[in-house]
Amino acid sequence: MLRGLNKAVPGFGSAIRASATRNRRKRARGFTLLELMIVLSIMAILMAIAVPVYNQSVVQARESVLRANLSTLRNVISQYTLDKQKAPQSLDDLVTAGYLRQIPIDPMTHEANWEVVQEDVMMAVDQENPGITDVHSASSGTASDGTAYSTW
Repeated sequence: MLRGLNKAVPGFGSAIRASATRNRRKRARGFTLLELMIVLSIMAILMAIAVPVYNQSVVQARESVLRANLSTLRNVISQYTLDKQKAPQSLDDLVTAGYLRQIPIDPMTHEANWEVVQEDVMMAVDQENPGITDVHSASSGTASDGTAYSTW
């Protein structure tokens, strides 16, 4: 019936097609509430998985830096003690003697506040001025393996 009307009234068919096209465009412009809710719930699930994994990787990186800093400090203390024939009195002695540029920062406390272990007076090379033999983290936290950072 429209075909016949289409021929009888010029431009009528194009008006119907234009109207149908406009209606399709109006429907295709945005997303429905259901589609948005599905996308948001998928994003929430992915974030719930990603955030704990990211936090764990940050903790592992800090622990790795702590191990490296402790190893460096212990090696430098040993080198200082062997070279000078006495243990350093403070960590600043390592910097002033040129063994370190600066005292490394404890990644757990974000400061250079290491706990030092003084050598036993009876076991010290220089018994009048016992010095530092070891360092530990000043953090009171526990590592991912369950040990305290201050025991490393």
